[in-house]
Amino acid sequence: MADTFQFELVAPEKLIFSDAVEFVVVPGMEGDFGVLPGHALLLSTVRPGVVEIHEDNQPKHRYFVSGGFAEVTGDRCTVLSTETIPIDDIDREATQKRLELAELEWRDASSDEDRKKYEADVTVAQAMLDALK
Repeated sequence: MADTFQFELVAPEKLIFSDAVEFVVVPGMEGDFGVLPGHALLLSTVRPGVVEIHEDNQPKHRYFVSGGFAEVTGDRCTVLSTETIPIDDIDREATQKRLELAELEWRDASSDEDRKKYEADVTVAQAMLDALK
């Protein structure tokens, strides 16, 4: 096996994934970033998108995350997510309904605070649908 580092994907309710891995792609707020063993120290917010865990240069595990934070050191990467769903567990119809409801709530929002909240809901639902492509 190639050089590895410890990767953990943590959701509020439980530890989703913990193992030695070769390469991980994380959806950072400024764009996707890859993590390899020996990576420079990094703290990043995580935007809605897909975390890919690679083995033998191929994505082996894919998880949708709705946001959170990532911490990277030379021998570890930890992603603390606000919501995590294995890509294979995403229901396209339910996600489409989630998007439609969020768009409706966003259009009908009566305050800037509500509008921001529902806009974030729209962003997450759209990113979830995009992850299925």
